[in-house]
Amino acid sequence: MRTWLLVAAERREFDGVARRAGNVSALVWPGAKFAREIQRNGDRWWMIANGPGSALVREALSGQPARSVQGIMSTGLCGALDPALRVGDIVVSGDAPLETTAKFVRGEIHTVNHVVVAARDKQLLREKTGAIAVDMEAAAVQEAATEWKLPYLCVRVVSDEAGDSLPLDFNRYRNARGDFSRTRIALAAMARPFTVMSQLMKFDRNCRRAADALGDFLAHSRF
Repeated sequence: MRTWLLVAAERREFDGVARRAGNVSALVWPGAKFAREIQRNGDRWWMIANGPGSALVREALSGQPARSVQGIMSTGLCGALDPALRVGDIVVSGDAPLETTAKFVRGEIHTVNHVVVAARDKQLLREKTGAIAVDMEAAAVQEAATEWKLPYLCVRVVSDEAGDSLPLDFNRYRNARGDFSRTRIALAAMARPFTVMSQLMKFDRNCRRAADALGDFLAHSRF
């Protein structure tokens, strides 16, 4: 049985995976806010999340884990930079083998240290980097894989399309640690209920739909 370490920013990004796993057990992983273990397709998956951004990934992955890990994956949501991508599409990069019957797109996933909010900024990032999607953690996970000499995959699912501007500048609602404050986001939306609230609800539905699509993809894949 091989053990893969799956690293996301938020526990909700694993919701689709957990719903399809059936048997999810607790995992002790110092440094991570969320840690669970499942067995899938003959392998063991350790799923951890510690918040958005590279700094919190490095905090969770500081030092070689004591357990034996055969591969490491950055996973979760991403924003599309390629206009052809749609909500729920799977984007893959990395050098580890991937066996799957599900559809996906291979291409560069560019990591930044903030949420890319505006459609115009996505377009500029696409022109500058040539990447097809953007996230906040993959580069730090890849650094750990390189340091630990492990196979690496990035498997992300699109939660917002290239032409979509997000309903709020979520960067304004992060605390000193770097986490997003759901309370502050909700209050900001309530202050503009006829504009922001409906858009925020739509974005939340897209995130849940994307997490389900990610769960479907991983359920039909082996690494």
